[in-house]
Amino acid sequence: MLRIAICDDETDARDALRFQLEKILIEDAEEIVYEFSSGVGAASWLKNHPGEIDLLFLDVEMKGLNGMETAKKIRTFDEQIVIVFVTGYSDYVFDGYLVGAMDYLMKPVTEEKLRQLISRVRAKSAQEESRTFTLKNRDGTWRFRLTDILYFYSDKRKVILVTAKGEYSFYARLEEIEKQLSAAFVRIHQRYLINPANVDYLGSESVTINGRELPCSRRYQETALPKIARSIMGG
Repeated sequence: MLRIAICDDETDARDALRFQLEKILIEDAEEIVYEFSSGVGAASWLKNHPGEIDLLFLDVEMKGLNGMETAKKIRTFDEQIVIVFVTGYSDYVFDGYLVGAMDYLMKPVTEEKLRQLISRVRAKSAQEESRTFTLKNRDGTWRFRLTDILYFYSDKRKVILVTAKGEYSFYARLEEIEKQLSAAFVRIHQRYLINPANVDYLGSESVTINGRELPCSRRYQETALPKIARSIMGG
């Protein structure tokens, strides 16, 4: 699933880009999720919805917070979102490297240029798919890098994904997530599935992750503790 957002303070420009995108996106697999009329609005929304957008088309010449300033603000909390600048001028091309922009598209954007860009984004997304975890809840769709996930824990019918920045709940069974992520995560308790790479301290009956002590039950100690120890030692 490729989720796209457009940020431009001109309605006609947003409509034109959306029209071109709709001609080439794969139905039911790729969609334009949000449109923003200001850099302030885009940065604020993206900060509160990490991982929900994969690709952002960002106009450079906007009133108030311009595109470059918006991109710099976004990069303070999101290094993964793909940013593509859309502009009527070529003066800003080199500035895009400062914020890790994938590319610049000159207005008016042609269908051929968009096809080439979307093809590159698809290839990048496919490469990163095995290194991410996606969940859906009532607030939307969220995508997390595995390295950013501290652990999962179950709470009745829900599972809570924990990162250093917050917790995200969704309906699932911890056993299903364990099967999906068995190569990178370790089950330490009936309620806890952890990322061993983020363990700060390993005890005989517990582990500490980001300052939180989690129990390691006898049932899982024999298999879990050696795996965690190897991860801590770099193996």
